[in-house]
Amino acid sequence: MSSLLEKTLANIGPLDQTAIKQAKERLDNLTKPLESLGVLEDLAMQLAGITGNPMPQVGDKVVLVMAGDHGVAAEKVTCFPQEVTQQQITNFIRGGGGISVMTRHVGARVECVDVGIAAHLDYPGLIQKKVALGTKNMAKGPAMTREEAIRSLEVGIEVAEDQIRRGATLIGTGEMGIANTTPSSAILAAFSGLPVRCIVGRGAGINDTMLRHKTAIIEQSLAVNQPDTRDPIDVLSKIGGLEIGAIAGVMLAAAAHRIPVIIDGFISGAGALIASRIEPQSRNYMIASHNSVEPGHNILLKLLDLEPMLQMKMRLGEGTGAALAMNLVEASCKMIHEMATFAEAGVTKQEI
Repeated sequence: MSSLLEKTLANIGPLDQTAIKQAKERLDNLTKPLESLGVLEDLAMQLAGITGNPMPQVGDKVVLVMAGDHGVAAEKVTCFPQEVTQQQITNFIRGGGGISVMTRHVGARVECVDVGIAAHLDYPGLIQKKVALGTKNMAKGPAMTREEAIRSLEVGIEVAEDQIRRGATLIGTGEMGIANTTPSSAILAAFSGLPVRCIVGRGAGINDTMLRHKTAIIEQSLAVNQPDTRDPIDVLSKIGGLEIGAIAGVMLAAAAHRIPVIIDGFISGAGALIASRIEPQSRNYMIASHNSVEPGHNILLKLLDLEPMLQMKMRLGEGTGAALAMNLVEASCKMIHEMATFAEAGVTKQEI
């Protein structure tokens, strides 16, 4: 294990229970029926525990879009050609992607990172952190070496730490990688023990015949590689993706620096699952934005013991759900800061 990864893991601790208690005391004295703002109150307490501040605030917001290609795309598990990964990343940077629109809407920045695009792409604004020119075909053997898997985690840590130094107070995770629902489904199947057919979805919109083929390829990948679920880095290296590893690294870095991190959809969820298996306490720093229509996403969130805030029937990825959820995280902070207490407002408090 690398010194950077080891250092990051050593800095991940429990939530600040004193700050949570103080936040709850204020929430219980705001001018509203007890716990009547539901998830917003839960969010405010989680943010208090993460930051150690009973009156948490959100400042600079960023969505980190990790990009990587997948050798398993050669098995025709998706209806899009691999070059769409690089085409979409440049579209995001130019401001024309779904994530570009959503981050503008919520007043967040979007940063795109080349972790493993299968081409040398020199484009202004693209953060260059390439580990390899995509993964290998996991249906034939390991997707990457253990060293590459660890390096992908380090990339996520490095990028997140750089954004935190720039002032980021809230991080969303996003991704771009044609065929990446295939390794994500394999990761979930490995950790859940469920049959692949109960997990795999249509990704970018494949038909029934392709869905059966995709299921078979995932089953083949698991049989060929025999990932050891006691060793999450082994799982990542054998059936994962470079961008999935980088997302996991972002989540570990956020936890180490006590910064809330928002999970987007299914692929970001696979990264969250890897991070949580490397360091279980990292889960406490994660916020689930929405429940994707990918059938495995709900299963994945249950494994993480996280409740999604939004039910939007989305399956775009890119970090779009994470961006939308940023408004709710900010709303929870505004509530605890700006709502008056019963004493401040001169309102009679409910009797319990």
